[in-house]
Amino acid sequence: MKLSEFGNPRNILIRGVNWVGDAVICIPAMREIRRIFPDAHIALLVRPWVRDIYAAVDFVDEVIEYDKRGIHRGWTGFRRLIGDLKSRRFDLAILLQNAFEAAVIAGCSRIPKRIGYARDGRGWLLTHACKIDPSVRKVHQAYYYLGILSGSGLLECRPWEETEYELSLGIGIRNADQATAREMLRAGGIREGQIVVGLNPGAFYGEAKRWFPDRYAEVADTLAEQYSAGIVLFGSSADIPVVEEVAANMKHPSLILAGKTTLGQLMALIKECALLITNDSGPMHLAAALDVPQVAIFGSTSEIATGPLNKNAAVVKHPVECNPCFLRKCPTDFRCMKGVTLQKVIEAAQEKLDTEIRG
Repeated sequence: MKLSEFGNPRNILIRGVNWVGDAVICIPAMREIRRIFPDAHIALLVRPWVRDIYAAVDFVDEVIEYDKRGIHRGWTGFRRLIGDLKSRRFDLAILLQNAFEAAVIAGCSRIPKRIGYARDGRGWLLTHACKIDPSVRKVHQAYYYLGILSGSGLLECRPWEETEYELSLGIGIRNADQATAREMLRAGGIREGQIVVGLNPGAFYGEAKRWFPDRYAEVADTLAEQYSAGIVLFGSSADIPVVEEVAANMKHPSLILAGKTTLGQLMALIKECALLITNDSGPMHLAAALDVPQVAIFGSTSEIATGPLNKNAAVVKHPVECNPCFLRKCPTDFRCMKGVTLQKVIEAAQEKLDTEIRG
């Protein structure tokens, strides 16, 4: 397949992915689509909980919310979505999401050219079905999405084999979210000009990704004492028990914002931090996209596959023979996380903060 086969599409639909971390990781592919088709109108179809990631970006022109719990619920809602997409007369659909449903939506919307991986039994619904290059499994997951573009002929190279290829993230913050974030910090006792350190001790995938709450607390107390830092605890509603355990183990006060923010507000709060200390999670990827210094703690997963795509990030892990296992819960003695010592994390955090302070 060659780029010339696609002509000059004026109206492109990208079906985005459903989870925060993946929604950040696929940004390099979206930036390539914009580079390849600089004059096209590019619309992005995503679920409501990730749309804020793309609220202030330059690589898509429009975000269409696919709300299966609201306006697009059930058969009537599905037909409403299809009718809306048909009316927009898209020339090309690029399916970053792997689901069978994504191909059904593109086909039912009468989009004449449809690109995606031939998986989940959907190859017959695609006009340009791509095979997964085995070599892409050995590199960062961002290249998996770029592999759709190279496999379909939109990209002439295989980016993961190009030594000079740079994965480009970069997202913005809405002014309203930035203003709200600053007010939250002020109301929570964070002084203007005070160093802010964010902690994200939860992880949606499971406890095997989570460093220990008592260790998070000790790191936070150390940084509060050494840098007079204000400590802010982030997380989803599901992370509240873990976040409260961290706060309970701390000697210094902290501002608990777990479960109290929209995604856009969380992004703005992370941007206010001089440092984020986090497990392998969605906020880790948001910090990378926002160019916020971070210390990312890895246990059961692989920093090669899903690590933060930013040179301003430090990864702390304890290599063991069973890592990466990608399990949600450790079946043995959790040696990967137990080996991540307080000293390792504190030293990495100090290095990042000292660099940030020196400017």
